[in-house]
Amino acid sequence: MSYGKHLAFNRDGKVGIITLDNAKEFNLVGTDFLYELEEIQKEINVDRDLGGIVINANGDNFSAGIDLKFLKGVSSQFIMNNLVWLQKLYSYWQELNIPVIAAIQGLCYGSATELILGCDFRIAADNARFSLPEVRFGLAPDMGGTTRLTHLVGIGQAKRLIMGCEEIDAQEALRIGLIEILVKPEELNERAMKLAQKMASLPPVGIRFAKKGINMANESSVGAALLFEQAQSTFCCGTDDLREGVTAFLEKRKPEFKGR
Repeated sequence: MSYGKHLAFNRDGKVGIITLDNAKEFNLVGTDFLYELEEIQKEINVDRDLGGIVINANGDNFSAGIDLKFLKGVSSQFIMNNLVWLQKLYSYWQELNIPVIAAIQGLCYGSATELILGCDFRIAADNARFSLPEVRFGLAPDMGGTTRLTHLVGIGQAKRLIMGCEEIDAQEALRIGLIEILVKPEELNERAMKLAQKMASLPPVGIRFAKKGINMANESSVGAALLFEQAQSTFCCGTDDLREGVTAFLEKRKPEFKGR
């Protein structure tokens, strides 16, 4: 299956741009959406020149979440057969070696919120609204929502949003740490691209190990995280990019990083 009906994928220099592209149906998440997302991830896997990913959306809204027509037909057997795959689609962004930025406007509900939780940075327009309403339909978030939201905003706020089915605006999302940057709607994509391009210009090895180290620190003990720092530092200090970065700085010239 190829993408193009629900999602678009383009390049701007070293930045890949994934666009939720079914605005007339609120960029709903359904079977075709998820298969298209997997196809784009396969393309990303073989592109060694990418230095960052931006996930944005066409239209007034990022996404209204899961397509309820899809949800109505889901059975326990379907979940048993497919949930690990579904979770991996959103975990992919957290595990990817390059930074992933979500640019959010309007509605960001349910599965769409779980999608952005897997990203490294969340930039929202001041008209964005967030909700995880799964409990209202008799289930709980199952694609990383209960896990990543709790890590990001803490247990109390996670329970308020998930168990209370509370909808919050962008200002509240910034206050509790659900998003990192708040901008005007007309500045959203420019701000996301500016951040992505900046990080894409940095040494790939440094970016990769910084991301992995932060993720590990969030998920493990201090001792384990410090051990990872020891290993990554030993590796990085033997790379050409480290020597190039230091030499370029001393010579007052633009560095040329090669990812090794």
